[in-house]
Amino acid sequence: MKQTQTIRAQDPKKIEKELGEFLNKKFGGNVRIISPTAQPQKSSVNGSVPNKGKKELVDFTIKPAELIAYLDQYVVRQAQAKSVLATKICTHFNRIRHQETREDKGSKITGNIKSNILMLGPTGIGKTYLIKLIARKIGVPFVKADATKFSETGYVGGDVEDLIRDLVKEAEDDIELAECGIVYLDEIDKIAASPDVIGAQVSRSGVQRALLKPMEETEVDLKVPHDPVSMMQELERFQRTGKRVVRRVNTANILFILSGAFTGLTDLVRQRLTRQTIGFNSRLSSTDDDTSLLKQTRAEDLVKFGFESEFIGRVPVRCILETLSETDLYTILKMPNNPVILNKRLDFAAYGIDIVFDDDALTVLAHRAFKENTGARGLVSVVEDALLPFEEKLPSCRISRLVVTKQVINDPLGTLKDLLSDTPAYDWESLHKKASETQIQYITRYIQENADTLVATHGLNLSAARCEMAARYFHAHVLEIDDAVSRITTHYDTIKEIERESSRNMGLDIIFEEDAIDFLMLQILDHGASADDILSKLHNAFYDGLNLIKEKTGKHRFFITKTDLQDSEAYLNQLIRKEIK
Repeated sequence: MKQTQTIRAQDPKKIEKELGEFLNKKFGGNVRIISPTAQPQKSSVNGSVPNKGKKELVDFTIKPAELIAYLDQYVVRQAQAKSVLATKICTHFNRIRHQETREDKGSKITGNIKSNILMLGPTGIGKTYLIKLIARKIGVPFVKADATKFSETGYVGGDVEDLIRDLVKEAEDDIELAECGIVYLDEIDKIAASPDVIGAQVSRSGVQRALLKPMEETEVDLKVPHDPVSMMQELERFQRTGKRVVRRVNTANILFILSGAFTGLTDLVRQRLTRQTIGFNSRLSSTDDDTSLLKQTRAEDLVKFGFESEFIGRVPVRCILETLSETDLYTILKMPNNPVILNKRLDFAAYGIDIVFDDDALTVLAHRAFKENTGARGLVSVVEDALLPFEEKLPSCRISRLVVTKQVINDPLGTLKDLLSDTPAYDWESLHKKASETQIQYITRYIQENADTLVATHGLNLSAARCEMAARYFHAHVLEIDDAVSRITTHYDTIKEIERESSRNMGLDIIFEEDAIDFLMLQILDHGASADDILSKLHNAFYDGLNLIKEKTGKHRFFITKTDLQDSEAYLNQLIRKEIK
C-alpha cells in the first residue's frame, strides 16, 4: 500500500526524464521517448482485456471421438497418437468448462495436475501437423516454437516465458483466453543434457529447469524486465491512470505438448531390456523395430537420455507415433485434404492451370518418397523434383490443363516436349478428363464415407447428389473437403432463403422438395445463377398460376419438385385441373 502511494506521488515528467537518461546511456541517441501526452489519444499498446475468453470455453463440448473423427480426415494411421491426444486434450478443456460452470468454481484441488503430453516418433510423421489441426479445431490460442532457440533465464537467447507472452498476443490480448491455450515445443530432444559436457548447459538442462514452473503452475509477468518497450508501455499506462498495473498470466490451465524424434533413445531402451533378460533360463529380447522399442520407453530411459527427473515428471502423458510405410505415403497422397497435392494444385492454379494426378503417378511418387527415408516430408521433395520443369515452362504457354501420369513422373522432360509439340503422341485432353472423373468419383465416395462427421459439423443432409456436388466443387477449386461442404451448405441456405423471400414478395408459401433444392443449387454452382435470378424466374413461371389457385380455393402452400421446375406449365395445368373443379 505504501509502495502504491509513493508511486502516485512521483512526478510523471521526472520518471520520463530518468528513463530517458537511462536509455541514452544504454543505447546512445538511437532510442528516444516520445511523451504520450504530446501524441494524439489512442488505445493502450496492449489493448483492453475483453471478457469473452472463458465464455468461449464454457461452451466447449467436443468429445474425444469427435476429435478423432476430425483428425482421420487429415492424418493416416497413428491411431494410438490420435487417441491419446484427442482424449487428453478434450478432457483438459472439458474440465476447464466444468470448473467454470460449477457453483463453487472458486474452490480448487490442492496440487494441480496437468496432462502435459510428450510425443515421440521419427521425423516427418506428422507430429506438428496433428497439433496444428487440433488447435484449429478447438479454437484456442496456440503457440509453436523450437526448444533449441531458448536458453536459461538471464542468458543470451529466448526466454521460455516469452511463450506465454506470445499466447497473449495470439489471444489478441485476452489474458483469460490465453490462460487456456496450448504451447507446443518441438525438437524437445535437442535440449537433453549431453553427458560429454562438464559444467552448465544453459541451452539444455538450463531450459529444462526454466520450463519446470510454467509447465506446472506459475504467474508470468507480461512486462519484460529491462525491455525499453515494456518500460514505455508502463509509463504510458501510469500517466493515463496514475496507477501501477501488474498484468500476469497464470499457467495452471495452459497445456504443454512436447515432441521430438529422440534419435538414440531406442538404443537405451534396448540396452535396458537386454540387461533385464540376462541370466539363467532367460532369453534375450528379440530385435524389435524402433516403434516397438519407443512404446516400451520408461522415465529412467528419458533421464539417461539427458532429461532431469523433475522435467519428465511434469510430462505424465506419452504417445508414440509410428513410422510411415510406402503404403501409408500413397494413402497420404490420396487423401483429399493432404497439403502436398493441395499446395501443388495451388501453385499451378496461380498460373491458371488445372492439374490432376492419376493413381499410377501417386504410386510412383510414394515409392520415391519412401526411399528418401524422411517420412511425409519426402513427398514434398519428390513432387517438386518431378513437376519443376512443367512449373517453369507451362505458364508461358497456352496450356490450361495438366494430367500427372506415371510417364510424366518417370520422364518429365520427354513428356514436356510431347505436351508442347504441335502433334503430341498422347491425347492429353482426354487423359485429363478421365483422371478428373476418376478423382470426382473417389472424392464422392470419400464424402459419403465421412458423411456423419461432415453432417455433424455443417448440419446439412448429405444425399448422394450433394456428395457429388461437393466433390465437383472440390475438384474445381483448391480447398479442403470441409470447405467444399461448407460452400454447398451456403448454397442450400440460399435456396431456403429464396423460399422465405417468395412468401414475402408473392404472398405464397412455396416449399421446394429436396430434389428441387439440389437442382437449384446446381444452377448456382454450374451456371452462376444468383438468388435474384432464381426469384425472378420463379415469379415469371409460377406466380400467375399459383395466385389464381389461391384466389379460387384459398390454398397458399405449394410443394414443388425438380420436374415441376423443369416444366412449370405442365405442373400448373395439372394443379389447376385438380384444385379448381
